[in-house]
Amino acid sequence: MEGVLVYFGHGNWMVVAHLVLVMIIALYIGMKAASSLKAVPSGTQNIMEAFLGGVISMGKDVIGEKLARKYLPLVATIGIFVFISNVIGLIPGFESPTSNINVTMVLALVVFIYYNYEGIRENGVVHYFAHFMGPVKALAPLMFPIEIVSHLSRIISLSFRLFGNIKGDDLFLWVLLMLAPWLVPLPAYLLLSFSAILQTFVFMILTYVYLAGALAVEEHDETAEAAAH
Repeated sequence: MEGVLVYFGHGNWMVVAHLVLVMIIALYIGMKAASSLKAVPSGTQNIMEAFLGGVISMGKDVIGEKLARKYLPLVATIGIFVFISNVIGLIPGFESPTSNINVTMVLALVVFIYYNYEGIRENGVVHYFAHFMGPVKALAPLMFPIEIVSHLSRIISLSFRLFGNIKGDDLFLWVLLMLAPWLVPLPAYLLLSFSAILQTFVFMILTYVYLAGALAVEEHDETAEAAAH
C-alpha cells in the first residue's frame, strides 16, 4: 500500500511472508495450548478449548455431534488459519493473506475436494453422483449439469466472499490510516475485528454445510422415493 509502511514489501513475496507468519503464530498457539494440559484449563488452553467447543456446537446443529467431532480437525484448522489471516491485516504494516484471491481460492478448493471425497467415500462414486440427477429420472439430463455447475460455483462463492470482504476491510483501514493515522481509526477497529470473526464463522459453517450435503445422499434418496410413492 502506497504511503503506508508494509514490512514485507509487495507482490508474491509479501503473500508468502505473511502466510509463513500466520503459520508460525498458529503453531505457537497450538503448542502453547498443549504444552501443559490441565484438568481445569487456564490461559491459552482455556481459549482453545472454548474455541473447539464452539466449533463442535456450531457443527452439531448442521451435521450432528458425531460428525462435527469427526471433521473438527479440518474445520478448526481452517478457522484458526482464516481468523489469524484476517486479523493480522489490522496491524499497521501488515496485510491479510486472505485479501489475496490466490489464498482464498486454495482454501475453497481444499473444502471442495474434501467434501466431494468424503461423499464418494461414504456413498460410492455411482450413488454419490446419481443424486446429482434429481428425484425425477426424466429431468436427469437437465438436473445433472445444473448440479455440477452449482457445486463448482461453491469454489467461486467461498473464495470471492472471503477475499472481497477482507480486501475491502484492508482498503477501508488503509484509507483511514492515510487520512487520520491517530485516534480516528480506533472505532473502526471494532467493526473490522467483528468482520474478521464473522468471515471466519461463515467459512467454517459453510464447510460443515457442504460436508452435510455430501454425506446425506442416502437421506435425499429416501425422501425422493417417499415423494414418488
